[in-house]
Amino acid sequence: MKTAGVLMGIVICTWLALLVAACGGDEEAADTTATGVATSTAPAAASATQAPATDVPGISDDEIIVGQHMSISGTLGAVYGLLPQAEKAYFNYINETQGGVCGRKIVLEVEDDQDDPGKGLAVTRKLVEQDNVFAFVGNGGVAAHPAAWEYLNEKGIPDILVAGGIHRFYADPEGHPWTVSAIPDYRLEGQMYGEYISQNFPGKKVGILYANHEGGLDGLAGLKAGLDPEKNELVHEVSFELTDIEVFSPVQAIYRSGAEILVTHGGPGPTIQAIKAADRMGWKPEAIFVQYTNSDPLMFMSVRPELLEGTITLQAFKLSDWRDDPAVAEHYDIMQKYGGPAPNNLTIFSQVIAEVAVEVLSRTCDNLTREGLMDAVESLRDWHSDLAPDGIDFTVTDTDHLLIESARFLRVVVENGKGKFEYFGPPYSLEGGDFRAIEE
Repeated sequence: MKTAGVLMGIVICTWLALLVAACGGDEEAADTTATGVATSTAPAAASATQAPATDVPGISDDEIIVGQHMSISGTLGAVYGLLPQAEKAYFNYINETQGGVCGRKIVLEVEDDQDDPGKGLAVTRKLVEQDNVFAFVGNGGVAAHPAAWEYLNEKGIPDILVAGGIHRFYADPEGHPWTVSAIPDYRLEGQMYGEYISQNFPGKKVGILYANHEGGLDGLAGLKAGLDPEKNELVHEVSFELTDIEVFSPVQAIYRSGAEILVTHGGPGPTIQAIKAADRMGWKPEAIFVQYTNSDPLMFMSVRPELLEGTITLQAFKLSDWRDDPAVAEHYDIMQKYGGPAPNNLTIFSQVIAEVAVEVLSRTCDNLTREGLMDAVESLRDWHSDLAPDGIDFTVTDTDHLLIESARFLRVVVENGKGKFEYFGPPYSLEGGDFRAIEE
C-alpha cells in the first residue's frame, strides 16, 4: 500500500488537473460525484451468523460477491478509483473484525467502465454472466451507467446505492424496481437552492450557469421548481459545453441580465472560472450557490478564499478535514489499516456507501436472495451514519428509491486569511417534495 502522503499527493494533483481542464471532457465526471463524507457505526449491524448456503449467484458458504462498474483508469480513474478502494477497505474492516456478514466475507469485484456507455454495459454483463455477482453496489457514472441500469433492471439484479447524481436513477421505482440511488440528485439539489432563495432572498433576480448535459439540465429543472415566481425572477439561464475553454462570456451575460444571485451547476473547473470571471468584471453577486461537488477544502488551493467567502452549497456528510470528530478519525484509521486510500471527501462518502451495504446485507441472513436484498434496502427507516451530521438520516421505501433526501447548507467563511466550509442552519429535507427544516 502506498503511503498516505503519496496518495494524497496523487489526489491533490489529479483534482487540480480537473480544475485546469475546466470545462473539458473531465467535467462530466466531476458532475457525477458527491464529494461529501460520512462514517457510521455499521459494525454493530454486521452479523457473523452464517445463513444456510443457497444456489443464488454470488453466494457461497464463505463469500458474498458484489460487483461495481466505475471509472478506474486514466485521469478520471485517479479520482473515481478512490471510491471502490475506500469501499473495499471498509469491507476488509468488516471481514476482519466482524467475520463479514451472515458468516460470509464480502468481496467487491470492480470493472473499469472508462466513463463510456458501451463499456459500462459490457463490463456489467461480464460481472453478471461470467463472474456471477450477487448484486451491484455503488455503480458510478452519468455517462456509463444508464445502459447498465436498464440491463440490470431487465435481469432483476439489485443495483443499489448508485453513485450518480442524475434524476432518472431513482425517479421510476415502479419501472426500475431494482435500482436505488444513493446521493441527492441534481434536480433535488437545484430545488433546495430555489426554495432557500425564495425564503431568504425574496425580490432578488436570479441567474444560472449550468452544464449542457443531463446532470446540468436536472439542476436547472430543480431550480425552476424551487423558486417561487412571485418572489424571485429567473432572469437568465445559460449553459456551457463540456468542451468549452472558458465561461467568461456566459457569466457576463448573466451579469448584464441584472441578476443579483448567481447559481452555478457544474464541477470545480467551471465553478472556479465563473467566480473568477465575476471578480474580473467587478461583479459581486449578493449570493452565490454552487453544486455540492464543489464543497471540498481543495477549492481554496485554486481560488483566493476571499473570492469564495459567503458562497453557499449543500452537503449530507461530515467533511474530511474534521480530524477531531471521532467518526472522521475512525475513518482515517480504517483507511490506513485496511488498504484504503488517503482520506478525503470522496472516501468518506464511499465508506457510507459500504456501511449501508453492510447494514442491508445483514438484514438478509434469513433470506439471502436478490429479492431479499431489495426487501432489506426498502426496510431502511431513519438509519443514521456517524459520518453524517445530526439530523441527516437515510430512509428507503418501495415507492421512494433515493437514500439521501436531506442535507445541510454550507457557507464559506474566511478566518485569518484561510477559507473553510461551515454548516449553518438546520438540516433540510425534500422527502416527498416538501422542503422543510428538520428539527434536531
